[in-house]
Amino acid sequence: MLTPKKQKYRKPHKPSYEGRAKRGTKISFGKYGLQSIEGNYITERQIEAARIAITRYLKRNGKVWIRIFPQLPITKKPLEVRMGKGKGSVDHYAAVVKRGMILFELDEVSEEQALEALRLGMHKLPVKCKIVKKGEELENV
Repeated sequence: MLTPKKQKYRKPHKPSYEGRAKRGTKISFGKYGLQSIEGNYITERQIEAARIAITRYLKRNGKVWIRIFPQLPITKKPLEVRMGKGKGSVDHYAAVVKRGMILFELDEVSEEQALEALRLGMHKLPVKCKIVKKGEELENV
């Protein structure tokens, strides 16, 4: 799974996913992309599930780019532990996704294949998304 190799702080505060993305709103590598319509945290497992769904449908043809990376540690206290005694230990990692960010990109496949593959990947994510083509991305989603 995707995890950061190195971190500046072990247990940072959670940043907000409200508002629009300032960067990462345009398709840079492929022809087709999956753009988020709302903000949320996406875990490493959800990113991997979407990637597997996309590559399985394409039968390992074409190119897939993952434009988000889970670098935010999410902490959790163990079950049945009393309040207090500090912050819990790191449980998993998540990516902060804001409105308008491009999550995945595809290239070297037909349009029908790209639309279906991205649709299958979209169902694995906890955010509402839409499929966009290069040059047709909306900056103010």
